[in-house]
Amino acid sequence: MNTELNLSEASAMTEEEARKYIEAIIWPNGPVCPHCGSDRSWEVKSKKARPGVYECSECRKQFTVTVGTIMHGSHITLLQWVIAFHQMASSKKGVSALQIKRNLGLGSYRSAWHLAHRIRIAMNTSLFKSFLKGTVEVDETYIGGKPRKKNWGNSENPDSKPRIKRGRGTRKTPVLALVERNGDVVSKPIERLNAETLKGAIREVCHKDCCIMTDEWAAYISIGKEFNGGHEVVSHNSGEYVRGNASTNTAESYFALLKIGIHGAFHHVSKNHLHRYCDEFSFRWNHRKVNDAKRVIAVIKNSERKRLSYRPLVRFGEVC
Repeated sequence: MNTELNLSEASAMTEEEARKYIEAIIWPNGPVCPHCGSDRSWEVKSKKARPGVYECSECRKQFTVTVGTIMHGSHITLLQWVIAFHQMASSKKGVSALQIKRNLGLGSYRSAWHLAHRIRIAMNTSLFKSFLKGTVEVDETYIGGKPRKKNWGNSENPDSKPRIKRGRGTRKTPVLALVERNGDVVSKPIERLNAETLKGAIREVCHKDCCIMTDEWAAYISIGKEFNGGHEVVSHNSGEYVRGNASTNTAESYFALLKIGIHGAFHHVSKNHLHRYCDEFSFRWNHRKVNDAKRVIAVIKNSERKRLSYRPLVRFGEVC
């Protein structure tokens, strides 16, 4: 079966075709039991069995292609899942849960929001297990809105407008990005902008031969001693943004996409879920050189052995 389909072709599929489409991606060489890993099974053909149920000849357990994936136990149809995969993988600036709800005809915002976060789980490619190489730009940004009116002013003049601070020192959530020139990006929220946190993140994902590019923030001082390529610094406070090969412009380009998506599509993102939005935008950045169809295939392949139940998703409080 041809798995390289665009959104219009995927939307025209039947539920049976959607199931076979997902099976062809997850099981390119035939069904594999998610319980024991055996590739010996047969499709259950009884009248009571629904289409796509297989029984393993080794452990004798029954399974479908959704068992053990982000789609496990979902009441959303496989065709709706396929369309959602396409929309989230191809939307450069993201697509909101409300838009997914309308496009798929789902019954509630909660279902669409849960579906979107499960797909973001599949977009987490765990790049921290590998190394970025060559020239790596490191920068941080801050995600969050302006202070609410109830926080304006001071004790002497409660109606005075706030002096909104930009950059470091705000109450916004800092997000760190490490971008390999002409390569991949790794981004995640961080708790503190200190030397221990920032240098630890750089050591974790950068190869020892890397050349590190940063701004003049004091927390980055001496990081170049740990890498064979050294450390180049651009002084933004002095109006310097490019000096020869030294710049953090690629990292800032990634942040521009992230912020446009958050402010334009999502409007508000809870700190508890921000890391999954970073995974989503990082995934699309890392797969920017392939077409939408191949990007969808990559998401579906990465959906195996991942689950995200609703209660654990919201147990930290605010739903964004």
